[in-house]
Parts: sequence; C-alpha cells; structure tokens
Amino acid sequence: MKERYYIAWWNVENLFDVNNSPDRPAWLQQKLAGELAGWTKEVLKRKVQNLGKIIAMMNGGDGPDIIGLCEIENQNVFTWLLKNIPDINRNYKIVHHDMSDERGIDIAFIYDAEKFTFEESFNYVVLKRSATRDILQANFVTTSGNPLILIGNHWPARSGGEQETEPYRIIAAETMSYWMERIFEIRGSNIPVLVMGDFNDQPFNKSLSDYALSTSSRMKVLNSRSPRLLNLMWPFFGKIGGTYFFDNFPLILDQFLASKELLKKTGKIHLATDASDNYMVNIETIAPMVAMGDYLKPIFFSRPSEKGSFNANGYSDHFPVSVVLEE
Repeated sequence: MKERYYIAWWNVENLFDVNNSPDRPAWLQQKLAGELAGWTKEVLKRKVQNLGKIIAMMNGGDGPDIIGLCEIENQNVFTWLLKNIPDINRNYKIVHHDMSDERGIDIAFIYDAEKFTFEESFNYVVLKRSATRDILQANFVTTSGNPLILIGNHWPARSGGEQETEPYRIIAAETMSYWMERIFEIRGSNIPVLVMGDFNDQPFNKSLSDYALSTSSRMKVLNSRSPRLLNLMWPFFGKIGGTYFFDNFPLILDQFLASKELLKKTGKIHLATDASDNYMVNIETIAPMVAMGDYLKPIFFSRPSEKGSFNANGYSDHFPVSVVLEE
C-alpha cells in the first residue's frame, strides 16, 4: 500500500519571543525594542494558540507530516508553538538552526518522528552587506528507508523597492542552486529534493527562473543535466489569488520547487497526483484565517506596536501552502 506525506510551508509573521526575553542577545533587544513594545507573554500565547489551531486543521484535521516555518525568533518560541498544536496524535519534533538575520528570525521544520527519522541538517550562509537569513537543509529518511531532502528558504524582503532589492534575492537563489549541485554531486541526481520557502519573488521573477533554475516545464527538468527544479505554483496564477497581498494585489511568494526525482512516478518518493493527474499542491485558505473580499486574504495578527493592524484574533500575513508526496 502506498504511503502519502502531506508537506506544508508557512511564513507565520513575526513570531518573536517576549519583549526583554533572557534568550535574546542585547544587540537584538536594542534593535527590536520598538517593534516588540507590548509583546507580552499573554500576546505570544494567543499568537501561538492561533497558529497551532491552523496547523492542526491542515491535512483534513490530521495535521502535516512535515511543516517548514519561517519568521520565528528562537528555539523557545518553537517549543511554545509545538505545545500549542492541539492533540492530533502526532509525535512532533523540531529541526531548527539559529540564523544570523538582522531581525533574529529563523527557519525550522516540524516533523512527525513516527514517519520520518531526522539525519542531519546544514545551513548555507547567504552573503550580502547586511546579515540575512541562512538557507536550511534537513535530511530525512522515511520508515521505509527512503531518503528525502527538504530545503527551507526565506529570501531577502522587497522593503526598499522590488528592483532595488532584487540583487539580494539573486544572491540567495545562486547560493541555493549551488548547493543543489553539491547535493547531486554527493548524493546523486536521483535523490528527491523538495525546496520550499517564502522567496519574496514570484515564479516568473528572474531570481527564481534564471538563478534558482526553476521552471514550469516538467520535461525541461527531467531532461536537464543542470539542477533544474519544477516550480509547482504556476497553475495558481489567475485562479486563487495569492499567498500574500501587497496593496490589494495577490502575490505568489510562497512556493514549492521539486527536483527531477520527485517528478518520476517510478521514484521511490514522488509527487502525488489526483484523479485528473494533477499534482496535489494547494494554497491553504483555511476558513478561520480567511478575510473575505475581492480576494481570499489572510487575517493578520501583526504586533501590538502596529496599532492600526494588531488583531489578537489574527494569524499571519501569509497563507500556508501544501504538497502531497507519495512513497
């Protein structure tokens, strides 16, 4: 019998530890002092309860088998979040690396230890003039003994202008693509790799198409000798809005990119398809976090310091995305 794995990704929007946390370095506390005004233990508890409720509702109420997360400050907050996922009969564990981002936000994976064994992780430093988030690779093995590599990304933001900041995302894309080459050199090109993240660019932007080597062409990935990746988000253009909204425009910033092995139905782990032979990829517009309007938008939580937008009943400024793999 075939096993299916529900993999998700979510930018959970500024999930910081409490103001004046003893786990925060002094330089970061000074930098974040204004942002974290009013960010009390009670506010943090409400935020993680809201996020945990959505995570538990994924996958038809069974929760994800693995979820990649970004914009969480430290291990302490990850632990808080884990404790606030309602009981859904999961043995969740965390893969986390403390990154060098100038706002102290990290990437991590939560995985079900009954379905996956975590082997090791690597972080790739993205070099630019100011500190930025690393890229996090986590190597897993299924209970059947098959390897699966996940790579989490949170590329530099568009703050300061899309064109002005594009070179930074190109640097991140080049870094990731280089490590894809290294993975294939070390593990072989038939290793299944699923890349995910908030790329702060859309699939058609050149950081993704020209430098991360992602494409909408399945055959181009299968026939290429370079580490090309199939961008699984192309079918959503013009259909469901976006994963993030700016000035009321829907943007697809959160994406999955699949290596060639995941495209082969003969692969030990591959992308699952539905009855119409479409890949099972979704933007998770889960009801409690959806604001109705011209588009289905996520309900923000933000921070108490953002007095115009703070909403204790909110969740995140991004929708989660999900994909189903089959073994």
